[in-house]
Amino acid sequence: MNAVSVDGDPEETREWLEAFDSVVRYDGPSRAQYLLDHLAHHAWARGLQAQRARITPYRNTIGVGEQPAYPGDLDLEERLRAAIRWNALAMVVRANQMSAELGGHIASYASAADLFEVGFNHFFKGPEHPDGPDLVYFQPHSSPGVYARAYLEGFLDESHLQHYRQEIGGNGLCSYPHPWLMPDFWQFPTGSMGLGPINSIFQARFMRYLQDRGLCRTEGRRVWGFFGDGEMDEPESIGALSLAAREGLDNLTFVINCNLQRLDGPVRGNARIIDELEALFAGAGWNVIKVLWGSDWDVLFARDTQGELLRAFANTVDGQFQTFSANDGKYNREHFFAQTPQLAALVANMSDMEIDRLKRGGHDPHKLYAAYAAATAHRGQPSVVLAKTMKGYGMGAAGQGRMTTHQQKKLELDSLKEFRDRFRLPLTDQQVETLQFYKPSQDSAELKYLHARRAELGGYLPRRRSRSTAALTAPSADSFGKFALEAEGKPMSTTMAAVRMLGNLLKDSVVGRRVVPIVADEARTFGMANLFRQVGIYSPVGQKYEPEDLGSMLYYREDRTGQILEEGISEAAAISSWVAAATSYSVHDHPMLPFYIYYSMFGYQRVGDLIWAAADQRARGFLLGATSGRTTLGGEGLQHQDGTSHIAFATIPNCRAYDPAFAYEIAVILEHGMREMLEEQHDVFYYLTIGNANYAQPSMLGDASVKEGILKGCYPLSAASERAAVQLLGSGAIMTEVLAARELLKDDWNIEAAVWSVTSYAELHRDGIDCERRNRLDPSGAQVQSYVSRALGACAGPVIAASDYVRALPELIRAFVPRRYVTLGTDGFGRSDTRAALRAFFEVDARSIVIAALKALADEQQIDRSIVVEALRKYGLSADTQAPWTR
Repeated sequence: MNAVSVDGDPEETREWLEAFDSVVRYDGPSRAQYLLDHLAHHAWARGLQAQRARITPYRNTIGVGEQPAYPGDLDLEERLRAAIRWNALAMVVRANQMSAELGGHIASYASAADLFEVGFNHFFKGPEHPDGPDLVYFQPHSSPGVYARAYLEGFLDESHLQHYRQEIGGNGLCSYPHPWLMPDFWQFPTGSMGLGPINSIFQARFMRYLQDRGLCRTEGRRVWGFFGDGEMDEPESIGALSLAAREGLDNLTFVINCNLQRLDGPVRGNARIIDELEALFAGAGWNVIKVLWGSDWDVLFARDTQGELLRAFANTVDGQFQTFSANDGKYNREHFFAQTPQLAALVANMSDMEIDRLKRGGHDPHKLYAAYAAATAHRGQPSVVLAKTMKGYGMGAAGQGRMTTHQQKKLELDSLKEFRDRFRLPLTDQQVETLQFYKPSQDSAELKYLHARRAELGGYLPRRRSRSTAALTAPSADSFGKFALEAEGKPMSTTMAAVRMLGNLLKDSVVGRRVVPIVADEARTFGMANLFRQVGIYSPVGQKYEPEDLGSMLYYREDRTGQILEEGISEAAAISSWVAAATSYSVHDHPMLPFYIYYSMFGYQRVGDLIWAAADQRARGFLLGATSGRTTLGGEGLQHQDGTSHIAFATIPNCRAYDPAFAYEIAVILEHGMREMLEEQHDVFYYLTIGNANYAQPSMLGDASVKEGILKGCYPLSAASERAAVQLLGSGAIMTEVLAARELLKDDWNIEAAVWSVTSYAELHRDGIDCERRNRLDPSGAQVQSYVSRALGACAGPVIAASDYVRALPELIRAFVPRRYVTLGTDGFGRSDTRAALRAFFEVDARSIVIAALKALADEQQIDRSIVVEALRKYGLSADTQAPWTR
């Protein structure tokens, strides 16, 4: 046993405790708190510190005397909650009676109903409120309750509820909040747990950004995030807590539904998650408000002059609390209150039924209203409400507090009747048995109250704006990228070109103020340092220090009106900022144009789930994967080389992924993307990979067909493609090798090759499968050809595709290439070396491309096979070399 836990003088210890109790009794809690804090500081000054984390007693933060009067009609609100609870339950049970495949969740909303309803009735501002609407992130497993309320409001009808999780045939309701599937209803996707907390923090910060830059009035609006206690174990849930406190986001309130249970059992069976969360949030700088016990407990606390309840709570872990919630009042009397005579005396005059009905704080509107009011009034810090609830509250023996409650989809008739009786629902046995939905009449006191409360708060939510009322005119490529369109062979990297275009866009009279440059922590690496002085880095407090590089032209300038969002070393933070800006057209009716530039190697694999959430939320903006490809960042090694991001982005339906090789291609893509997102208001976003290698940039030549080819995915770099014996496809970082291969084929082997720039294998693939589908479903109609089939069909010879990504990327179009097709890619682990060595290692350098072309020509009997043997000898290549993906 640890020596410090052994009491060497119990009598002295007792005297200290009795003295402290005497201060509490005669001088009051304030004096006792002062002495305790003063003693703690005194101990710290002498190098001593308490072993336990600094947490407050296991009781409500707001005392009875500090509670404001409840402003609503509690009886009407209770009847409305009962109706919503029933409809949410009936929706899930009916669906699972039809098919067990549909699933659904009952227990989560059962625990969260009061948390939501106090907000709906008294706090959540709607779209017509003078301050503007609040933003609410709903706990995903509680979506049936939000649907059930929308049914009472009249937004959804009974046919919607009958099609819960049956979306294909129309009128269906999606499983969790999905703006893509219900674009006029859900504002934020929260189905992937852990993403809601970080996204809500950056939405709250982005509201301040808009306000500080004078773009939108947001000072009266609030972000509410409803999350589960188990969900807070996700890294993204806690990854940005310190930012919220550091920037003083008092427009942000988290409500953590502490039902103490995960999906399979207790969150912290052998400890207390509420204590842990209090220490976590308080340590991060948040204002913590605990709502643990309902009003019925106030009488018990008042009787308990010796602190027996708090002592008992301190010795009760969450696993035991779960057992108490799963059992009735008699069990709780015998197993909790019988621990000491003093505890037993506290409930001696209470029946077992009264003990059974002792509520946790998260089920008491009085306590929740007091907590929400305190949170919204608090200044200088974000607030978190830790609300203790029961998972499956009201489900009785069928699910309340049970280990299996999360998986409960069906209830037996007796359990349904018990639920009806507990919540005093006016349903007959027949209506209960048939799971009939319940909706009071339109002129009932309940619905009049519901509509009146929402009218006073500014309308209904969740509701989503699909289009902004402020469509913008996109600038032309000439205005921001003329240097790229007319490059005339000037050497530059595509990263340099993209950043220069970004700088020009910041000066544009229409979109300039709406451009949001975002970086994780590599702005200087990407050549963005000149933007520090041009537009500044956003900071809500300005710049309180003199930067070390103040004397330089490109000094580090932070400003309250700064335009750049620099998020530190956190890709998750940066992409969350990007999502906030990319959805501003819907959330704030103020379209913004975010550009998040980052190392592509730290892209999709770090934040793929967040990118899918962005797609679900119908984000509009640009992601720039810099120093892209597997062989371009030579010295960084195995993990630091991106060979797969284009494959991942190709799977996202509303992402347009491009791998441009030339600066003018970037200009064309940006122009088109801005027009599509800002003018046409299509719900798409763009991913562009850009490189850090300097090479000669040609001017854009040709007519509109070149621009069409850039956007559709490929085009020939010269008119010689029809006469060439072989067609070479190149893109992005590897284009210089493809161009060099063309020269080697001509100089060494007298073979004419045409070079094609493939800007997007993903777009070519989508066009191809679309044509396949149309032909398959309309066999008697005119059969259509894919774009790549038409383009390459007019040419001769085999087609060789080389990419700085894995071969799976160029393989996306194999089905649509009308002749022999050979792909080269960078499969395998990365290495540290020079670009030339890496490209030779992965067999995507000019020599390897030449060998692939010669072998394809030999296979087609266009040249003698001995030429391939000679070329292998000349270039020093051999089959004896181990394949790169095996090394």
